[in-house]
Amino acid sequence: MKVDRLPFDPGPAAWDAILPAADRYSSLDQNITADWLVIGAGFAGLSAARRLRQLHPTDRIVVLEARRIAEGPAGRNSGFMIDLPHNLASSNYAGALEEDRIQTGMNRHAINFAKAVANEFGFSAETVAATGKINAAATQKGMAHNQDYARHLAILGEPHELFDAQQMKDLCGSSYYGQGLYTPGTAMLQPALYVRGLAGGLSMQGVEILENSPVISLEKTGVDWKAETTQGSVSTPKIILAVNGHAQSFGLFKRRLMHITLYASMTKGLSAEANKALGGESKWAFTPADPLGTTVRKISGIGGTRIVVRNRFTWSPSRQVSPARIKSIAKVHDRSFRARFPSLKDIGMEYRWGGLLCLSMNNVAAFGEVDEALFSACCQNGLGTAKGTLSGLLAAEQASGVGSEFLDHLLSADAPKKLPPEPFSSIGANAYMRWGEYRAGREL
Repeated sequence: MKVDRLPFDPGPAAWDAILPAADRYSSLDQNITADWLVIGAGFAGLSAARRLRQLHPTDRIVVLEARRIAEGPAGRNSGFMIDLPHNLASSNYAGALEEDRIQTGMNRHAINFAKAVANEFGFSAETVAATGKINAAATQKGMAHNQDYARHLAILGEPHELFDAQQMKDLCGSSYYGQGLYTPGTAMLQPALYVRGLAGGLSMQGVEILENSPVISLEKTGVDWKAETTQGSVSTPKIILAVNGHAQSFGLFKRRLMHITLYASMTKGLSAEANKALGGESKWAFTPADPLGTTVRKISGIGGTRIVVRNRFTWSPSRQVSPARIKSIAKVHDRSFRARFPSLKDIGMEYRWGGLLCLSMNNVAAFGEVDEALFSACCQNGLGTAKGTLSGLLAAEQASGVGSEFLDHLLSADAPKKLPPEPFSSIGANAYMRWGEYRAGREL
């Protein structure tokens, strides 16, 4: 199978850019053999590699990354490793009770995996912090969404707490929000720091990390697969494909994956004076009460004290967006930021970027053995940190013949549902997103 396009990500990977320069890994420049090949070095791919190393301590494991480590989607998300139900197609993130219980258990399995990684490789507290998160509401409708979700969590037996407007202001320094729904189980990541650290730890354990090595074709040659890059190849009996929506570039899951670009901006580092003028705590993390609203996060660490704003979804079947689109959406980010933080009106954005989400119409993963000894750990449905981690480690277990309740659940799910033909897919998706953002109102 020929790969019909290479991954594309607009703008800088800000989480990586605010860190000191990373160590470089070699590129693949020769023909090699391996016991295992993992394609993709994001959350899914590196989790798969770690699980393979645990299960096969003496095998040769190779990971190919098309870009530099942490410059792709893994360095572009907002770092929320969410444990609870978080269905972006729902008005309040909730789904059916029994499925939500199972998904919560699976998400927590991924979070525990990440915590174990952090402990094993000695990550800093900034890299993985079990601080929880808040669904922040700025409108009566947003508050109603929160209250609906709180009732759902009560039925599930999940701890949560509703914050009033004053508590929200004390936390973030802004009077914009009228309510918040706090849940304690989310782990907050510095995503680039985490991915860099995991890659470095695996490298020390003998996993071969090769960056700037995009796969351009896969071919079955006898009992082995041959993965070709621009300068070399890997021959191997088993492959784990951990490239999220890029799986479609390999000719897989045709008309079954939805590609959405989500956009973010990150401020310049806040001075001590600006931070004092804002007030509130040094770190906090808000998801919007309305799924199509604005995610906001304040960070404080290696890259300084900054605020990240993320909103706007665009349908991206080509998996590319233009610089003009980034520039246009930047205006929306600036409005959202100024509305929330008028005391920071003189603080500008340093980084603006886009990142691809991959979703399926029926909210299921593109997971399992898609060809003989070719295993997919793709389509994270907008939750790349938790579901990417989970799908990677479970793909490694499936490929190794190791069973589990969670693996059985993923394998029992329906396949991603086929999309309507064009232009109906694009018309429907764009109309849904624009209407949803309009209805979000001040939550955007």
